[in-house]
Amino acid sequence: MVNESVTAIPFRLVKRVLPQHTDHGGVMWHGGYVAWLEEARVEALCAIGFPYERFVEAGLEMPVVRLDIRYREALRLGDEVLLESWPLPRHGVRWPWTTRVMRSGLCVVEARVDLALVQVQGARKVLRHPPAEVAEVFETLTGGKRTH
Repeated sequence: MVNESVTAIPFRLVKRVLPQHTDHGGVMWHGGYVAWLEEARVEALCAIGFPYERFVEAGLEMPVVRLDIRYREALRLGDEVLLESWPLPRHGVRWPWTTRVMRSGLCVVEARVDLALVQVQGARKVLRHPPAEVAEVFETLTGGKRTH
C-alpha cells in the first residue's frame, strides 16, 4: 500500500515520535532517525510506482556507504514531524539523498545518505552503470517525472 502522505520532490512523509523511538527521558534516540531516513527513501520509490522489492527481485541492493546527520534540536515523545527527502544526481557510484526533519516549520535534523547500487546475485559487485530500468527510476526521482 502506498503511503498517501508521500508527495513528489521533495518527497514528504509525516511521522510521529512514538515510545519505541525514545530513551527513558522521552527524547528521540539517535538511531531512530536512521530508520526514518530509510523509510523516506523506500516510500519515495513506492510513490513513483517502483517498490524496493523490485530491486531485491532483480538481485540488487542499495547499501548505505556514507551517513551524515546533523541534530539541531531534540525531538520528544509525541512530536509530529515532516520529513522532506530528495535524491541528488548520482556522483560516480554514489547516489546521495538529503532529508530534512521539520517540526513546526523549522528544520531540527538534516541528513545526507549516500547509497551505492550493488549486484548481489552471481558475482557481487558495485555497479557503475545501473540497468536501464533502474537508471530510469533514478532519473524519475531526481527529475520529478511520474512513472505510473
